[in-house]
Formats: sequence, structure tokens, C-alpha cells
Amino acid sequence: MKRAELLSTLGTHPTYDLVVVGGGATGLGVALDAVLRGFSVLLLESHDFAGGTSSRSTKLLHGGVRYLAQGNIALVREALAERAAVLKLAPHLAQPLPFVMPSYKWWQTPFYGLGLKLYDVLAGKAGLGQTEWLSAQETLAALPGLQSRGLKGGVKYWDGQFDDARLALALARTIERAGGQLLNYMNVARVHGLPAVLADGARFELSLTDQRQAGAYRVFARSVVNAAGVWVDAVRQQSLLDSGQAMPERIVSASQGVHLVVSRDFMPGRHALLVPKTQDGRVLFAVPWMGALILGTTDTPRQDLPREPQAFEAELEFILSEASKVLSRPVTRSDVQSMWVGLRPLVGSNQAKAGTKSLSREHTIVTDDNGLITVTGGKWTTYRSMAEDVMQACFEAGVLPRQEGQSSHSHVLFGALANRNGLAVCDPPGWHLYGSQEAEVRACPGAEHELGLGLTEAMVRYAARHEYAWTVEDVLARRWRALFLDARQAMAMAPEVARILTEETGQGAHLTDFMALSQKYH
Repeated sequence: MKRAELLSTLGTHPTYDLVVVGGGATGLGVALDAVLRGFSVLLLESHDFAGGTSSRSTKLLHGGVRYLAQGNIALVREALAERAAVLKLAPHLAQPLPFVMPSYKWWQTPFYGLGLKLYDVLAGKAGLGQTEWLSAQETLAALPGLQSRGLKGGVKYWDGQFDDARLALALARTIERAGGQLLNYMNVARVHGLPAVLADGARFELSLTDQRQAGAYRVFARSVVNAAGVWVDAVRQQSLLDSGQAMPERIVSASQGVHLVVSRDFMPGRHALLVPKTQDGRVLFAVPWMGALILGTTDTPRQDLPREPQAFEAELEFILSEASKVLSRPVTRSDVQSMWVGLRPLVGSNQAKAGTKSLSREHTIVTDDNGLITVTGGKWTTYRSMAEDVMQACFEAGVLPRQEGQSSHSHVLFGALANRNGLAVCDPPGWHLYGSQEAEVRACPGAEHELGLGLTEAMVRYAARHEYAWTVEDVLARRWRALFLDARQAMAMAPEVARILTEETGQGAHLTDFMALSQKYH
């Protein structure tokens, strides 16, 4: 359904079985699970789908090696099973990726190797490959560009890698194809619990503001799921205060993760590097992704929750310093092509704690007295299991009738197609990312007109016509990952993208806003 048609529907003040607030990994997963069970669903996102944390991950589908070290076996086992499911559902967007942990002390290879053998055991049939002990020579062959001085050997293991923003887009399109309704750039100004349940079962009235055309709308819902990521507390507090209830305790403590992108020349192989314990106890990744190399990540508490968080200078110095210790060539600030910052919604109520590494990465679900259900925490890998838990919470709270229906575990994602050409997510972006929709994209005008980094005019037009793209940022940050790969090149591509988008949408493409945003990525 086109946006204009959907807005016309909203003008009649409809009642939905479920309204989901938040269009990131969690909200999209919940909406898909619900619509496949036969419920009428409306998903609302105030910015763009995956515009926050869900497009700013380390691009890994992982079981959680660090959680294994913490003894959280249940979380690791669940995540490993979910990792296998995502790899199967979206082979054009997610593939296995080999990792190597280098050892510079004699005990590290057997110590980490035994732990990763347990990782294999927990994965069982869902495993992606066997853990291997490597000699120093084998480690250098897998990780060209690694610091060889003092190298004793290494351990090779397997995890998954994906394109987070395009997976979110695939979920959004799958929801729509299954009969759900969803809108980006639609702000939820108010979630009001009704004093009495209406005749059609509605418990909530939601006031909405269209960010694209400044229209105001009202919809009703039998149930509302608050899946706004690090911003869930704001939605929950407004809803409860509006119902005359006491201010609830905050349930999220935000942690900031910074990622730097440098040339693949620093480590040109097809294996990722993992340093399990840096000088301050954090993990360091060096991950090949879309023709570049991601370095990260940090874990810094943050009490404010900006839409566009920026890295602190100490975080940049930490990543550059730690990467330079394990790579044969030092990494400097001038080598950084792009950087991004994601705010993780960690489960915890005391923002005054000194750190966030001890807080839970598991998701939590809270059902308030007015029936509002809030879900937060978790990670991309387990988005489906989170969705199932949320639906069970809806059933147990009595806000939706228990209904099984088709499971999202077996549902094929929109555009999924086996990777015919052997191209992986670590290769430069190309047509393979469209899966079964490639021919449809090529049919748009401008398939041979490349704007840079593999992006063509046809891809921009397709993004506007079929992928909910409105702004230059939508295209260059999430439909195509140019801003995340090379901020300067993205800026050079932006004027032409803006021209095409304006032709397609008839609205301004926010070019000036994108240029200002790009400065934060470089």
C-alpha cells in the first residue's frame, strides 16, 4: 500500500489489533511475528527503519563469545540457534565468516581454543565450521597485515556477518507483503490508555504526526508494543503519566559503541580478527565488510540519548591504539574513512553505575498496568526469539487472544535468494544484495548509470518507489551503505542522489541535512 493510501486509511481513525512503536530490529520482528499470526498490525517509526541502533551494529550475527566467557550458556545457545536461522532465511544478506584469535602468549591458544570448542558443542548441528588451532604461519596467512612479532599461533572459529540495515528493510517489506501496515517518518506523539475498553476491544488511542507532510492522525489499538530501543523509557513514561500513574523507574542504561572504517589494505584477507581482551578488558574486532575493514568497538556509558551520537575522543584513541598494537601498520586518524556510533539499550535501572559491561544484553519485557508492553535489550541475532516472547507476553496479559498461525522462524524473507555468484557481505556492495529482486531493480531507469561505490541511478529510483526511502540519508546510509563505508565519497554522491529522489518523490531530499550529518561520520 502506497503511503498516500495508508494515510487516507489513518484518516478514518481505524482500530488495529496491535500497534508497534519503533521500526528497528525488535519492532520489525514483533510486527512480522504478529502479522503472520493473522493480527492486524500497524508499525510506526519516527525516523527511518533501522535509523538508530539497528543500522549501527558491528555487522555480526554471533552467538556471543564474550557471553560464553561470562558463563551465560543459555544466552549463547539461543543466539547460536538464531544465528543459523537468519543465515538460512537471508543468504543474500548474511553469510558465515571465519574469525581468528591471535596468540602472543603460549597459554592463549589452548585456553581460547578449548573455550571455542565448547562454542562448537553448543552450536551442535547449527555450527558453521569447526574450531581449529593454527600455527604462527597459518595465523599470518589467514590475517595478512597482522603483527608478526611475538606471534605464537592462533585459534580459528566461525560466526556470521550481515548487512543490518538491509535486513531490516527486508523485514519491513515482508510485513507489508504479509498484510501489515507500516510507516516511517511517523512520530507517535501520545500513547493514551483509554479509561474503558471500547466495544471493538480498543484499549489505546495514539496521536501521530507525519514528519513528511506535517499531518496529524489518530488510531486506536487493542494492544501496543513499545519497541523504541534506547528511547523506550520516554514512551513508557509518557503513557503512564498520561494515565495518571506514578513515574516508572527507567529500565534502560545506554552504552555507546564506536566503529571506525579503514581501508581493507590494513588486513586484506577474508578472515576477521578478534582480540578477546584489550588493555582495559574490552574486545577488539577487525572485520572485513563490504570491501572495507571495520575496527571496534567501545562500551561507554551514556546518559543522554541523541539521535546522532558522536564518538568521544578517548574512544577514537582507544580503537586506534589497540588496532595499531595487533596490525603490522599503525592506524592513524587520517586513515579513517568513516565512523559510526550506536547506542545499545542495556537492561539496567541504575544509570550511575561505573560501567555497562556487566549489564545484561538479554532482552526484558515489561507489562504495565494500563496494558502497554515494553521490550528492550537483546541484539540483532535474537530478534525473532524476542518477537515470540513479546507475543507470549501479549497473550498472558490478555490484550490479544492466543493465536498461533505461521511462525516467522519458517517464513522466507522478502528478496531472499541463494548467493549464486559466491559474493559475500565482506565483498564490495553490488547487485547481489537485492537477491531475487535484482531483475526488478535493473528494470528501473538508469541501471548502467553508476553514482559511486556500486550505487546506480536505478537503485536510487527503486529505493524511492519500493523501499520507503525519502531522504539522501535514507539512500546513502541504509539502502546503500556509502556513508558507513566512505563519508567523503558519500558526500560527493549526495547531490545526484538528491536530484533523483526529488524527481521520484516530488519532495525535498534534505541534501543540506545530509551534508551536515556526513561531517559526523568523518
